[in-house]
Amino acid sequence: MPSERTGYAPWSLTREAGVQSATVDGTIKVPQNIQPVLSTGFVDEKGDWKGVKSSEETFTIDPTHAGVPNGSSVLSPQRADHDYIDMTGFNHLFFAILPTRTGDYEIDAVMGPDTNTFANLTPVNPASLLKAAGFRTNTDSISVIVNDTAEALTADVWNIYYVFNKLSNQKNLQFKITNNAGGNSDISFAYMRVV
Repeated sequence: MPSERTGYAPWSLTREAGVQSATVDGTIKVPQNIQPVLSTGFVDEKGDWKGVKSSEETFTIDPTHAGVPNGSSVLSPQRADHDYIDMTGFNHLFFAILPTRTGDYEIDAVMGPDTNTFANLTPVNPASLLKAAGFRTNTDSISVIVNDTAEALTADVWNIYYVFNKLSNQKNLQFKITNNAGGNSDISFAYMRVV
């Protein structure tokens, strides 16, 4: 059973000093217990309810790009109903690539399609490399966020990568994947957002 203690209310110290004509009781009950609190969201400055994001538990798998020729690039995700990744409220990202040919692939984080807005800005520069300042050691210059020109991928398995913080809150994100493996390759892509 929770315990309580009696404390003095700051507005009625005169009552505690013995002045019986005070109209406010000079004691207040202070609960002395611990209880868990669960936060499911907040109301923003406009009065709109914003729910708390939680990490996704499974990957969203994009349709496969079939027969991508050597030297050619594809953009993922590419689903007709959702052709970008919205990282709003998410800090980290897992992404995975499943090619059918072992070899080198260029992997770039790029701005999503210009048919989407970035918050309220439109048009955006589609497929341009994403850049940021302040995330690399000892520099405040603007740098490319994710740009791996020769990542060796293994065929017929999911090659899984974790991007820590660098793509946090990016609102219109795609990955540009270039096949440099020496021949045609089917390329599948998947992602999972993490708080």
